[in-house]
Amino acid sequence: MDLDPLQRLLAERACERVVLDFVRRLDLGEPSSVAELFTEDGSWEWPDGDRLVAGREALRKYFGSRPAGRLSRRLMSNVLVTLTSPDTAISTAYFTTYRVDGHHGGGMVSAGPPVQVGHYEDNFRQMDGSWLIGTRTLFLPFGGPTPRHRPPGRLVA
Repeated sequence: MDLDPLQRLLAERACERVVLDFVRRLDLGEPSSVAELFTEDGSWEWPDGDRLVAGREALRKYFGSRPAGRLSRRLMSNVLVTLTSPDTAISTAYFTTYRVDGHHGGGMVSAGPPVQVGHYEDNFRQMDGSWLIGTRTLFLPFGGPTPRHRPPGRLVA
């Protein structure tokens, strides 16, 4: 593969930015908009959870079904992108997810342990000058239920 070092660096950085933009959109933006980071035929798979969501519209619906009142923050690390051709790349990225349901604004939530720790394996394709996720596979060796937020001073029936 004949790419000069600057072309390689720019392509790797563009893919890394997609990895980070994905979690930013889930946590701080409009969750359904993560579908725009996938190719039209892109897919998200969770083999251990026996889930496969294929196609941009299905992805938009899946990620847009996030429960109202969900507060989350994902920490991404160890993002390693490798170009496999001038227009394709693969990556592995580790994540840690902190999350509660039932949060409706106003104040800080007491921190608990992460609810997920795992990694993504992505395949990227460059299309019309933009790098997009063709496939994303989630591996989740550590996970648990999402706790409910209980604001201080509220009685639970």
